[in-house]
Amino acid sequence: MRNLLIIFGLVFSINNYCQKNESLALTPPMAWNTFNTFAGNFNEKLIREMADIIVSSGMKDAGYTYIIIDDNWTGNRDSLGFLTVDKSRFPSGMEAMSEYIHSKGLKLGLYSDAGYKTCGGYTSSRGHEFQDAIMFARWGADYLKYDWCNADDINAKGAYTTMRDAIYASKRPMIFSLCEWGNNKPWEWATTIGHLWRTTGDICNCWSCTEDYGTYKKYGVMTIFDMQDGLRQYAGPGHWNDPDMLEVGNGKLTAGENRAHFSMWSMIAAPLIAGNDLRKMTKEILEILTNREVIAIDQDSLGIQGFKQEKIDSLEIWYKPLKGGDWALCFLNRGFKAAAIEYDWKKQVVVDKVFKLEPRFDQIRYVIRDLWLKKNIGLTDKTFKTIIPSHDVLMLRLIK
Repeated sequence: MRNLLIIFGLVFSINNYCQKNESLALTPPMAWNTFNTFAGNFNEKLIREMADIIVSSGMKDAGYTYIIIDDNWTGNRDSLGFLTVDKSRFPSGMEAMSEYIHSKGLKLGLYSDAGYKTCGGYTSSRGHEFQDAIMFARWGADYLKYDWCNADDINAKGAYTTMRDAIYASKRPMIFSLCEWGNNKPWEWATTIGHLWRTTGDICNCWSCTEDYGTYKKYGVMTIFDMQDGLRQYAGPGHWNDPDMLEVGNGKLTAGENRAHFSMWSMIAAPLIAGNDLRKMTKEILEILTNREVIAIDQDSLGIQGFKQEKIDSLEIWYKPLKGGDWALCFLNRGFKAAAIEYDWKKQVVVDKVFKLEPRFDQIRYVIRDLWLKKNIGLTDKTFKTIIPSHDVLMLRLIK
């Protein structure tokens, strides 16, 4: 009875206007998620191990804050309709799991679904949004990823608004991640509903490919990246385009491809959500995931996505305005051969047409810093010459 009274009290306490917590996700969220490597093969022991490594490896200090437990963790509902945990995976319960994560200075992310079942066929939140938000809050959740499987017969904006209202009523601040795959163009309506929204279907571990599973498709890193075209005006502090999780360190990408993947996600201010097996992480992968100078581009408080300035054969040139007048510049070589470039700064007329910003190389001399070599390499008063390997990047910060 007490639980039912709590539900009624929360529902009736909601005024005519509800909102998301506007103080969250002022920069793109950084996290580690179970799904890309483990799918449904995880338990509380594994999650504890991941939390330990995030701390000991330096990932926490680099900004990775959330541990997100993705699909396959929910149990059945109790006699009052409240959500329970799969005891075979979490014999100690979700509250104990939450306490452990929080004891490490990290935050807990949970997963649910707007349809009648999750993608993995487990208990979802449809029709129980306020009850589930109560449980998420009781367990100490700080982040909710809300999926869209088995939801073909409902309205996306309505479903996500209902869960937003439920989170608001729970009184616990939670980042709300809309995993709707971009089917209903959430960038056009979700700014007041969620803190980030998926723009595409699932990513897969390849450079540029499409994996067709009949009823759905997965897309390679560059294929996903291309799908972000035309969306940058919708992103900013507290509301981000989400091109899905990182495949860095999952085994199939080369060192250059991993570096390019991480760089370009940072250039477009994407959430940085790792999904590799941290127990098997090489030094090279750790250095990519924890490169603070690249992360600083992603986390820049101005909150503007980068844009493609031009394309020369297979070489793309991307700019991103930064707080204080600096700029990020990334040369992305998508070709199969190394690309030579001779870049005369004084001839470059670069204009961010959406946000009305420009670096004005004719008036300002910038210090050029290579963010992967972590050193200054010159000034913009001289022509810049370099060679960029195949499927790799040169990422620079232009310091005013």
